[in-house]
Amino acid sequence: MKMLTQENRKALPKLYSQENVADPTVVVKFFGIAGLGNWTWYATEGEPVLDEETGEEIDFMFFGLVDGFEKELGYFPLSQLQEPKMGRMPLVERDMYFTPQPVSNFR
Repeated sequence: MKMLTQENRKALPKLYSQENVADPTVVVKFFGIAGLGNWTWYATEGEPVLDEETGEEIDFMFFGLVDGFEKELGYFPLSQLQEPKMGRMPLVERDMYFTPQPVSNFR
């Protein structure tokens, strides 16, 4: 399963674009499986991280609610979500059936 589709990329507002929005919309949800317990990442913003020299995309940075040891707003890169694996099986997946909704629904 693809962690971030072109549709997801287009739907995510750019980083910092919702600083003054009281209740931004969660566009993409990721969740931990197996060894990652109940961690969940709710992305409200995101944009590519580009190599300064080549201009090529090297990662994708999100901002949103992270529900792990505690619930807090913060940044998280796509590479961090793709990294944990058990053998070849990823330990984080995108919720393919998630419907965008206000972040307040998850606080």
